[in-house]
Amino acid sequence: MTEAAAGRGRVRWLMIWLIFVVSAVSYLDRTNISIAAQHIREEFAITQVQLGTVLTAFILGYALAQPIAGRLADRFGAFRVIAWGIVWWSVLTAVTASVPSAFGGAFALMIVVRVLLGIGESVIYPASNRLVANWIPPHERGLANGLIFAGVGFGAGVAPPLITFIMLADGWRAAFWMSALIGLVVLAVWLWLARERPGMHRFIRQPELDYIETSLGQGKAAAGAPAATPLSWGEIFGNRHVALLTLSYFCFGYTVFIFFTWFFTYLSTVRDLDLKSSGLYGMLPFIAMSVACAFGGWASDKLAARYGKRIGRCGPAAVGMALSALCVALATQVVDARLAAVVLALGSGSIYLSQSAFWTLSADMGKSSAGTLSGVMNMGCQLGGAAVAQITPIIAESYGWTASFLVAAGAALVGAICWVLIDPHAELVPGAPAEAV
Repeated sequence: MTEAAAGRGRVRWLMIWLIFVVSAVSYLDRTNISIAAQHIREEFAITQVQLGTVLTAFILGYALAQPIAGRLADRFGAFRVIAWGIVWWSVLTAVTASVPSAFGGAFALMIVVRVLLGIGESVIYPASNRLVANWIPPHERGLANGLIFAGVGFGAGVAPPLITFIMLADGWRAAFWMSALIGLVVLAVWLWLARERPGMHRFIRQPELDYIETSLGQGKAAAGAPAATPLSWGEIFGNRHVALLTLSYFCFGYTVFIFFTWFFTYLSTVRDLDLKSSGLYGMLPFIAMSVACAFGGWASDKLAARYGKRIGRCGPAAVGMALSALCVALATQVVDARLAAVVLALGSGSIYLSQSAFWTLSADMGKSSAGTLSGVMNMGCQLGGAAVAQITPIIAESYGWTASFLVAAGAALVGAICWVLIDPHAELVPGAPAEAV
């Protein structure tokens, strides 16, 4: 950081680190069930396909609520929406641990609880993108989004050793109670340190406030005031570049959710690693995600500043998704379980080079409706996740686990092709004719 940058202040980066923490906790609360999956399946006496239905229930609730979550953040403010989201998902995580296995309708109740948990967690990333649009100058958004989504890898990476440690000591239900408690602690920190817009934060200094408002172009009006004219649903759904972003993010979701839903099961039941080794090697993809996400965001900002958005935003995204396709496909041919886990980790890291580009472009395109547009885009990602959670065990039972991972590799390749067709300079203006699909 230059002397001038240090002198103006860093409160905007405090906001990004707070969102990083919230992001990490949200992924701890959603991936704990995949780590406890075999124990839950045995206790509730359900099949592998039924377990896939439970996993899919969360993702469907999460996916279908995305556009509304984004609209709520644009309308009522991301700070409050995230706070209520943390309360919601912490309570539902605790409720998950309270479902009695002896109850005759336990399977159906678990599905309902997971759908509601997904709805609660749906607010985090559309609302975060609303805060990025409020707080972060456009030329810093790649790094900002890279750091936010590094929280995904961090939370999901911490989950395997933490959840397995608690499970071995006190059982899977205790692990869920601990996850809920962590969420409430983070809520207290969020209420203390986060604010909706720069001018509302008690720690911000005038030089940083001026820098943010000047960089956003129109002072406080550009900082995300809810009164700005929102984009209509037709203007969002009817735009070709939004459609391409959403399709690519569907492919992204299909590929990465195989790690969030079935990777731990794959290591323990297909590759025959014991619980302790599975917990250790299960961390690798998520560590790779965190590192690659932050690096990809930083590199995207640097490349965009030097070569423009086409190279800086679309380039890392296309290359990262193509590399992921290659690594995931190669991993299926590796005999050694530990080496296969490493190659798959490279695949998960590669695809996360693209993560910040999705959210940076959706904020740039959507402007005052950044939350809504990114919610639509993220619905595509989550529907991809729902598809892989449900389809993977079906493909695995019919054609083997190699086929399941090859389908995921194919999805990543399609996502890379979409980035070649996206115009990174496209902007959606309320009332203007949209570039149709």
